[in-house]
Amino acid sequence: MQTQQKTWFITGASKGFGYEITKAALEAGDKVVATVRNNTSALHSDLKNQSNLLIVNMDVTREPEVKDAVEKAIAHFGKLDIVVNNAGYGIVGAIEEVSDAEARKQYDTNVFGVLNVLRATLPYLRKQRSGHIINVSSLFAFDPLIGWALYGSTKNAVEGISQGLAKELEPFGIAVTVIEPGLFRTGFTGKDSFAIAQNTISDYENTRVGQMRKSTGAFHGTQPGDPSKLATLVVKLAHAENPPLHLPIGTDSVNNYNTFKERLANDVNTWMTDSLSTDYKPG
Repeated sequence: MQTQQKTWFITGASKGFGYEITKAALEAGDKVVATVRNNTSALHSDLKNQSNLLIVNMDVTREPEVKDAVEKAIAHFGKLDIVVNNAGYGIVGAIEEVSDAEARKQYDTNVFGVLNVLRATLPYLRKQRSGHIINVSSLFAFDPLIGWALYGSTKNAVEGISQGLAKELEPFGIAVTVIEPGLFRTGFTGKDSFAIAQNTISDYENTRVGQMRKSTGAFHGTQPGDPSKLATLVVKLAHAENPPLHLPIGTDSVNNYNTFKERLANDVNTWMTDSLSTDYKPG
């Protein structure tokens, strides 16, 4: 049972996980600052203009907008407790096919957008000596599907940021959790939520990369995860006294983690003797 009302700051709240977490937090009696890139009126209407909800226009890639949104959040609710870095999108293609501009756009949203939000919110959390950062990673951080490797690399960056951040923020009483959702029935595989690399290379056409380019949209609506259940779990996580640093969510994510763990252990053990032979020995 919830014992204390929390105030959330959630990015990418217009659809998918962001929308579901916003709705679940409000249903739990919490206050929510929901950020969207455009059309705040649609979200207001859908969520019934609740008094515990503030919707703000914000693009995570534009740092002045992020700072302004956080200032509005503090002015409206007086504090922040939970920051959810959810905004993101994916690009499909072989790493070789993704242009420099496409790769930078992918990192601008999924990585540098997270950093923009952290720089804007952490001064307030440090001042109050409390808070919880929840960064949304992916099962692809463990073992990306072919064609999604560049997207997976951004989630690996979020993993690294989260792990370092947890150590840095521990003295201030601020928790960090990176969640790794599996495939859920959100709009992520809808045509407006991912891009396909424009430079297609014919050599990849008959490989699994080419198949992924053609079939990603077909996954839409067939994923194994229920986003409303994920949102309920995230609200539980936000109210936990001792939240974990890592939280794979969904059977497929747990399976990907186990595959990654076994592969890493096998590589380490196979090359253990050679690896240990490189230590410097005086004399």
